[in-house]
Amino acid sequence: MLVTLFRLLSVLPLPILHAIGSLLGWLVYLASPSYRRRLKDNIVRAGFPQALPRAIAEAGKNILELPFIWCASSQRVLGSAKIENWEIVQAALDAKRGIVFLTPHLGCFEITAQYVATRTPLTVMYRPPRKETLKPLIEGARARGDLRLAPATLAGVRTLLKTLRSGGPIGVLPDQVPQNGEGVWADFFGKPAYTMTLPAKMQQMSGAPIILVYAERLPFGRGYLIRFVAFEEALGDTPQQQARAINAAMERLIARCPAQYFWSYNRYKTPPGVAAPTEQRETA
Repeated sequence: MLVTLFRLLSVLPLPILHAIGSLLGWLVYLASPSYRRRLKDNIVRAGFPQALPRAIAEAGKNILELPFIWCASSQRVLGSAKIENWEIVQAALDAKRGIVFLTPHLGCFEITAQYVATRTPLTVMYRPPRKETLKPLIEGARARGDLRLAPATLAGVRTLLKTLRSGGPIGVLPDQVPQNGEGVWADFFGKPAYTMTLPAKMQQMSGAPIILVYAERLPFGRGYLIRFVAFEEALGDTPQQQARAINAAMERLIARCPAQYFWSYNRYKTPPGVAAPTEQRETA
C-alpha cells in the first residue's frame, strides 16, 4: 500500500510536492508538542532562531520529496540536480585511495548517494527500518544502479573497509546516533552528543580522504544543488578529538543553509546501555 502511494506521488512535479510538504511541515509542527519542542530547542541552541519558520517548512519538504527521490525515474531525479566542486571527488578517485563521504541530515541527503553512484560504484552504510513494511520501499529505492548497501553490522563494517582498501568510495551519515560501543560523547553545537567513531577509524585504517557532501534544496521546487566540500579539520589522536573534529565540520556545513537541517532528529539522546555524558570536557 505504501509503495503504491509513493509511486503515485512520484508522478507529481517536484514544485507541487514541495508546496504540499511546506504545509505538512507546519501542520505537524502545530499538532505535535514534542516535535515542536525538539525542533525549536535544537535550532535555537545551534544559534539559528531566525531560520525557524523556514526550517518548519523545509522539514515537511524533506518528507514529501521522498516519493520523487525514491520512486521517480533516475533521469527525472538526477535531472533535478546541479553539481558543484565535483573536481574534488574526481581527484580523489584518480588517486585510487578510496573516499569516505560524510553526508549529514542536511537538505536532500538521499539524492547525494544516487548522484555519486552514477559516476562510480558507491557503498553506503545502511540501518534497516524498524518497520518491516518500509524495508522493501527503502531498500529498493536506495539500491539503484551502482549504489550498494552495507548493513550497520560488523559484517557491514568489514564490507566498507574492504571497499576502501580496494580504492572504492563509501558513504556514512556522521550525525546519526550510533549504538552502544560505537561512539563517544562529543560536543555538537555546544551540547554533548553521542557521536560515531566509524568515519575516523575508516579513514585511519585506509588512508582514504574524507569529503563532505550535501544537497541544498532550491526554492520553489527548482531542484537541488549538490555540493562537495573538502574536509579540512585535523582529526587528532583520540576518538573524542576525532568525533569533535567531525562534528565541527558538520556545524560549518549546516551553517551554510541552517533551515534545511533535520532539527527534529533526536541528536542528543542517550542510547540504551550508554552512560550519560559528564560535565568534563576534553581539550582538543
